[in-house]
Amino acid sequence: MKIPSINCVLEMKSALHPSEDPEKVRKCISNIFPYSSIKTENFSISAQSKELRSFEKIYETIHSKKSQNTYRRYLEKNLDNNTTWFYLNKQAAFAEKIAICEEAEESPLGPIKVIITSSNIDGIIDWIVLGN
Repeated sequence: MKIPSINCVLEMKSALHPSEDPEKVRKCISNIFPYSSIKTENFSISAQSKELRSFEKIYETIHSKKSQNTYRRYLEKNLDNNTTWFYLNKQAAFAEKIAICEEAEESPLGPIKVIITSSNIDGIIDWIVLGN
């Protein structure tokens, strides 16, 4: 996998429900989003990175499962100026698996929202789905 040199901000956000262990939710995010700084607030956990290599586990899953078309559809559907996003299943992330959610309700404890922002958002989408 060749990681392009594109300036970006990658974020992951997840609601933190009273029944959830904050450390387990942190583990969900760190399992799939390495090289990021994770913050816990009252009712949410977020992570941020400015390194595209933080996306490598998601990238590898997209290509190994041949799910590029699915991700392209969501990345383009949710595109707004220099930002796009998609949901990942929180329970799958805890098991170190990457599973996209079409709707937030598909993840019983709520999803992890992945947000990508870049002045070259098209270049990042192409890298994610085409491997260029």
